[in-house]
Order: sequence, then C-alpha cells, then structure tokens
Amino acid sequence: MWEGVLALPFVLHTKVIILEQENADIHERALTLFASKAKRAVGARGELSIRITSSVEIRELNRRFRRKNKPTDVLSFPSDTPRLAGDIAISAEIAAANANELGHSVDTELKILILHGLLHLVGYDHETDDGEMQAKESKLRQQLKLPVGLIERTNGQPSARKRVARPAARKGRRQ
Repeated sequence: MWEGVLALPFVLHTKVIILEQENADIHERALTLFASKAKRAVGARGELSIRITSSVEIRELNRRFRRKNKPTDVLSFPSDTPRLAGDIAISAEIAAANANELGHSVDTELKILILHGLLHLVGYDHETDDGEMQAKESKLRQQLKLPVGLIERTNGQPSARKRVARPAARKGRRQ
C-alpha cells in the first residue's frame, strides 16, 4: 500500500486518502469521511487506500496493469487478502477537468470516482455486467447525494472521452 496521512483514526483505523501534491480544491478530511461512508454503502471490507495522483502516474499504472498507454480517471486494484479491500488510484488532473466541464467541485468529482472505484473493488464490472453496476452506482449515487454517475454520463454521451477501467477481475463478491 502507498504511504499517506492518517486522517481520521477513530473512524477509519487506517490511512485512506493519499494526496501526491497539495491542492486547495481537494479537501482530504471530507473525502476521507465520504470514502468511509461509501465503503460501508457498497459493502467493502478491509483496509482501503485511495491515491490521488497525476495523470502521468495514472498513465503508467494503466500501461503497466492494463496495457493501455493513456491516462484514465480512476483505476481499481482489488485485493485477494481478506483484510484489504484494495487500492484506488485517481488522476487529480482528469478529475479537475471533469469537474470544470460538468460544473461541480473537484471534491464532488473525486467522490463520484471513489464510489465508482469502490464498486469495482467489490466485483462489479460495467464492461461485462449488462447494467448491474450502473444500476447499483445510480442507487448509491442518489443515497450519497451525488450528481450524475460516471457510467451514466459516459453511456449518455457517445463521444465521451472518459473510460474507467479495472486492472484485475474479482469474481464472486457482487453485492
């Protein structure tokens, strides 16, 4: 796991949000609280690490684990170890661009990406599941008071450049 700041030990008992660089538009405490709430909502168990990093690093991770030499907004890395939910990597630059384009805050966009990544960690895969992940994401998005979900806006816009992918499949954990 990546190193980071222990934000809320009394709530999370572990490091959650790791910021690669300071950004006034990213509020670590609010994202950590959201991640904890979303993790419970999707039924993820174990430690979770969310790395908010550069598009350069995301591109390298995407190339290394998915053989796609381009940046993406979010990648999920599920764990086979019961104590670990897994890791999520998010491009701060792509999140900021999406937030600007969609008219909401960077924190809101990061929350959307965290929820999407968590769903991948518990076994959902929108590329193969005939809409199950989209339905679950939509329900949770409403429950967590988030605007339009990542799958909905990508599917609703045929020319959308945003594609979210998962480097490793994990079967049998669908909620």
